[in-house]
Amino acid sequence: MKKVCVFILALSTTFFISCESDDKVVDQVLNDFTVGAILRTRNQEGNPYNAFVPGSIFTVTLEEQDAEFGGLLHSIQVYATFTDNQDDPTDSSVSEQLIETFMASDLATSSRGLPELTYTTTLAESATTLGVGTGYSGGDVFSYRFEVTLTDGSTWTNVNGNGNVLGGSYFNSPYKYDVVVACIPTGPVPGDYTLDMQDSYGDGWNGASIRVTVDGVATDYTISSAQGASNTEVFTIPDTATTVTFEYVSGDWDSEVTYQLFAPNGKTAFEDGPSPFIGDFTGSLSICP
Repeated sequence: MKKVCVFILALSTTFFISCESDDKVVDQVLNDFTVGAILRTRNQEGNPYNAFVPGSIFTVTLEEQDAEFGGLLHSIQVYATFTDNQDDPTDSSVSEQLIETFMASDLATSSRGLPELTYTTTLAESATTLGVGTGYSGGDVFSYRFEVTLTDGSTWTNVNGNGNVLGGSYFNSPYKYDVVVACIPTGPVPGDYTLDMQDSYGDGWNGASIRVTVDGVATDYTISSAQGASNTEVFTIPDTATTVTFEYVSGDWDSEVTYQLFAPNGKTAFEDGPSPFIGDFTGSLSICP
């Protein structure tokens, strides 16, 4: 059976060696050197968070490995950070905080006989823990950093390993996970929308339009030949709406067409052109609460 040995320098006095066979047997960690720890990513789900779903989940399953195949593990600490990326005068970012500690005895055993931790949290739980409340929006980031403490008191995290450990396809031990907040509407978002439309030739949209359908009733917005180069329309999605779709209807000169749709919060929900995508673009909207 073919084996390939990979040597990895984690610190100037710290070496890992893994012998990976075709059936991915557990890595052999070289003895007689300073002991380090790997926190391998086995599974990750739930990135991004959905701003419209406070209960949206981020979960990651991690497998700890050291020179004694988990026998040196003392504990795993979880730290969290919130980064406010909104373009406004207020910065609501929260610096890193310790949010949870898992002792070695709290961990399960993986199929490969190593300590295994499955960490799960929700958008609402993380926002509450960090004191953010509902003050998050699209583009903001929640970061989770894991730190391994061994029985000798040493700690291992994203500043200890080299690129092969942190980002390697097999070791895949980044220790830190950034979860973006996205705005993915699960239904109609009521409010006043603004649609700015431009025609580069200046003779109107020649049959093209933005069709907004609310509960089966369609309204087309366009630039008439009399309006020429541009037009702005404001329309309201009522609180009672149950279904809303947005669609670009093609005309004779789509290469002249450009438009921007602004959500009720004033931010760009969608923009396209020249030669916009033809058809329903509802699923591509970014409309933050």
